[in-house]
Amino acid sequence: MGFRAGKAIQGKGYTMRIAMIGTGYVGLVSGVCFSDFGHDVICVDKDPRKIEMLERGEVPIYEPGLDALMAKNVEAGRLSFTGDLASAVDGADAVFIAVGTPTRRGDGHADLTYVMAAAEEIAHAMTGYTVVVTKSTVPVGTNRKVKQTIAKANPQAEFDVASNPEFLREGAAIDDFMRPDRVVVGVQSDRAAEVMNDIYRPLYLRDFPVVTTDLESAEMIKYAANAFLAAKITFINEIAALCEKVGADVKEVSKGMGLDNRIGNKFLHAGPGYGGSCFPKDTQALARIGQDHAVPMQITETVIKVNEEIKRRMIDKIVDLLDGSVNGKTVAVLGVTFKPNTDDMREAPSLTIVPALVGGGAKVRVVDPQGRREGEALLPGVTWMDDPYKAAQKADAIVILTEWNEFRALDLKKLAKKMSTPRMADLRNIYSRRDAKRAGFEDYSAIGR
Repeated sequence: MGFRAGKAIQGKGYTMRIAMIGTGYVGLVSGVCFSDFGHDVICVDKDPRKIEMLERGEVPIYEPGLDALMAKNVEAGRLSFTGDLASAVDGADAVFIAVGTPTRRGDGHADLTYVMAAAEEIAHAMTGYTVVVTKSTVPVGTNRKVKQTIAKANPQAEFDVASNPEFLREGAAIDDFMRPDRVVVGVQSDRAAEVMNDIYRPLYLRDFPVVTTDLESAEMIKYAANAFLAAKITFINEIAALCEKVGADVKEVSKGMGLDNRIGNKFLHAGPGYGGSCFPKDTQALARIGQDHAVPMQITETVIKVNEEIKRRMIDKIVDLLDGSVNGKTVAVLGVTFKPNTDDMREAPSLTIVPALVGGGAKVRVVDPQGRREGEALLPGVTWMDDPYKAAQKADAIVILTEWNEFRALDLKKLAKKMSTPRMADLRNIYSRRDAKRAGFEDYSAIGR
């Protein structure tokens, strides 16, 4: 089956019954959005506390707008939650697997334990023809293994498998789902393609591209896209380091590059390295897939290595700002989530940088609008505060790690006056050296400028 971007097999156009297995970030956002398409969606999770929370209308993750959209569709009777997988799968037109695929310790592979366990449970619960769709990010070949697992567990099952990778940005996931750059669907039969096109009908009727391809290509698209974006981030961070040595300004360099429509300006912002749930895990998995097939992903392997070096370089930058030692110094860190508008701490640069400061003897105060819930366990030895100006009181330095909107328009004069030694490490290039100096900062350190 070849690519058919923007074209769809015309299905029946009725409301689909969907079971979403897993209520993590991908599963919950996808389930809520599918219900807003008009489908009947049941979200399943083995954690009874999560189900109880969702039934109370509480969202276990932070994603702008998700709570209101969830409440709307629950009230409309299109969205419900259960811990009973069998009842959710019984009679479903499509069952989406959206469980975790964490990096496996020791070898960098994606851990498919939860995916295969879900597939086996689904096999025993299916009644009638069902499309089993993998939404989780999985290595190439996984959907065929899912098919084998289901067929072995239930030889009488009538089903197809499909690959439907997600491309959601945390903090903008609802918009990404409702107005995607593209929807990627990997199938093996026209019947499965018809079901998937019925599910996504509201999107292709508004001319959003639906790329229908084979299973392996769909799986590879996800890894290739994320590895490329990670490489783009890492490239501009390396350029930033060179800019510092030669006297160039990486913001101007990024602008000049990004205006070339072959390159584009997205993911060309220098910073302390990429993090989150996707890029670190997916680059490692792609590197391992390449090794397993004797096709080394040398660029991806280098991206992984350089990204770790970038985080360490940020530590050196902060230490240099404090005259070569952080011991006994008070440092206010603004932002610890891996990006703004999320509470996700997975692989955040702060998890490397903040412990290094604490380990060096610094007294670290942390301010983050959403990071405390996860961060308290991950960042021991820090003091959590709610106000950046209070965190700056008698501090020796301020470090901006995450570019939350709350930190984009700080009163720099007010900050400088509260500090013992007004110094700033602006690791997101929010401000300028001129503005910081005018506000009274003795020293201002940015990236690539």
